[in-house]
Amino acid sequence: MDIQLKRGLLDVCVLAAIKNEDSYGYRIIKDMKPYLELSESTLYTILKRLETARMLEVHTVEHEGRLRKYYHITPAGVQRIEEFKTDWEEIRSIYRFITREEA
Repeated sequence: MDIQLKRGLLDVCVLAAIKNEDSYGYRIIKDMKPYLELSESTLYTILKRLETARMLEVHTVEHEGRLRKYYHITPAGVQRIEEFKTDWEEIRSIYRFITREEA
């Protein structure tokens, strides 16, 4: 798969994982596991990129004597998910065009 396409898809997947509830790294990986494998190093790169793009915010909470980073989706992050849904319809149309000869 094209690396840029995969990168964009993973960004939206991470945003979707925290859309309804703030979450932390390990839990995000666990929630995504039934759908795709994601390493910690890949996840934290994505989280940093989304934070820089202001699609999510970070806050820390003490948990069992340690600080844990929680990630919260911003309105820009929610908007990115909605844009993806619109883009997906175009991608599906392109897919149907590409595979039409196989049908």
